[in-house]
Amino acid sequence: MPRINLLPQNISELIAAGEVVERPASVIKEAVENSIDANALHITVEINRGGITYMRVTDDGCGIESADVPTAFLRHATSKIQSVSDLESIATLGFRGEALAATASVSKVEMFTRPQGAEYGTHYEIEGGKEILFEETGCQEGTTLIIRDLFYNTPARMKFLKKDVSEGTAVLYVIERAALSHPEIAFKFIRDGKVCLQTSGDGELKSAIYSVLGREFSQSLIEVCSNQSGIKVEGFTCKPVFARASKAMQFVFLNGRLVISKTVSAACEQAYKNSAMVGKFPAFVLNLSVPYSTVDVNVHPAKTEVRFSDEKRIFDAVYSAVKSAIAQNDTRPVINTAKPSVSNRMSVAEYKQASVSFEEKPTFTAKQSTFNPVRLRENDSFVFQKPAVAEPSVKTEPPIPAKVAEKTVNTQTNETKEYSPESEVRFIGEAFLTYIIVERGESIFLIDKHAAHERILFNTLKESQNIEVQPLLTPVTVRLEAKQYMAINENAEILKKSGFETEDFGSGTVIVRAIPAMLKSEDVASVIEEAAESLLLRGSVQISEIDRIFHTVSCKAAIKAHNITAPEELLNLAKKVLSDRDIMYCPHGRPVAYEIRKKDLEKQFGRIQ
Repeated sequence: MPRINLLPQNISELIAAGEVVERPASVIKEAVENSIDANALHITVEINRGGITYMRVTDDGCGIESADVPTAFLRHATSKIQSVSDLESIATLGFRGEALAATASVSKVEMFTRPQGAEYGTHYEIEGGKEILFEETGCQEGTTLIIRDLFYNTPARMKFLKKDVSEGTAVLYVIERAALSHPEIAFKFIRDGKVCLQTSGDGELKSAIYSVLGREFSQSLIEVCSNQSGIKVEGFTCKPVFARASKAMQFVFLNGRLVISKTVSAACEQAYKNSAMVGKFPAFVLNLSVPYSTVDVNVHPAKTEVRFSDEKRIFDAVYSAVKSAIAQNDTRPVINTAKPSVSNRMSVAEYKQASVSFEEKPTFTAKQSTFNPVRLRENDSFVFQKPAVAEPSVKTEPPIPAKVAEKTVNTQTNETKEYSPESEVRFIGEAFLTYIIVERGESIFLIDKHAAHERILFNTLKESQNIEVQPLLTPVTVRLEAKQYMAINENAEILKKSGFETEDFGSGTVIVRAIPAMLKSEDVASVIEEAAESLLLRGSVQISEIDRIFHTVSCKAAIKAHNITAPEELLNLAKKVLSDRDIMYCPHGRPVAYEIRKKDLEKQFGRIQ
């Protein structure tokens, strides 16, 4: 039988390093977290070749005392844990004391550090876990950590690294998350000599979001702020209309630490039920502050997964905070037409000259033989355009796209005014037998008649204590596929609460004896089939079975697009929509109405600047 031996220190250190150091990004993560724990206000990260050959992290934190520097590179050396009881209230990002030791065992490390107020600093070098240099030196206050030639002594690990660009992107990901969790710190990321990210460190989360995730994302957000039962939920979440196709833009920070929490994600998604489009996911940046003793951050080596002592309490707090934010701060999306630049406007003389030039020197194909000074764009925004034949040397700046307020919705509620229900609503017409056009105050509203009516019916069903039922004089038999048949029979009680009376007829057939009064009898078969599919649906957002049935009923009973509807009925529908803030989205999450503001039109036509 093989003998059991203790591993030599150099081998055990390499194994331990593998638990902490997988790639350059993991080195940067540990180093940046140490800088944050040192109360730094400015952190600069610089890498070359994705961090494989060179990494440097500089901060202006508290620094390390000279005598403690060698100790900091030993395994399990930490200033953050003194006793077992400290594990129950961990308030720092790093605490295991493995990062520096693991990094030094697989790279060449150089450190310059000087405590605040100290006359001199310390210069320390260590390669492969062996001390090379330890001397007094002059340096700036704080700490600078330089890592060269990662995995130089473990070439087998090099083959697991990706291309430089991929490793560099992984480092950027780490810096972005750190910047979002600590907006009070000014971060700078330099990649191969180029500044790729820089935050202001002004303490405003919105500023950090703008710098990290961009203007478009930051303009789609509404603020979340709640404090209940000792759980503080702060940050931003997107308007329902900006929900996304994936969960990639969901960021949860727990006491300043980036974590993965299915509880928090599920609570947010549940808060968007019946507001966000089905199959879409909310985007958010949320920071939860909870008592340290109620959470265990020591359940995963990377410290990204956490365990709460009371998951339901966390769920309820997040759900309530996000749901309240949506209800209070969401506004109707605004179609904000682009303001034309001065070079795009034409004087009367220019217009005449352009027309003459066109007649003398036609340059268009047969399909473009008619000159029109107003060029319509794909996104329905428009701009007076100078023809190229008039001023061939002038380069006009294209207007900003106006794709249904996707990029130009103003998130400030005072910009998009909600008028009182008493404001006069004037019916203008209907476009494409689908969109109601009305005027109220200083705005024009485009309302999807089907989506609006569907939401009104859905709300009616949700609020009804007893749904009005219509017995069928002649019961309808519906033949279903096996799974649909099973779903209908297994949920007969739920269907009854929704206004349906069904009975198993055997052999894949059910009998429908009563339906909700708002439905037409000719729709029974298709409604039952869709109801069965809804009951079978299992998405990430847990919508109740009754709500699924209500979705189907309201959709079937609502006014249909392209059908002729009386103007009086359309006007009444518009009045209901504009007087009720709850009618913002259809049950599937599509927007009900868009607003076009008078001042934006006047800017477009050059009436105002």
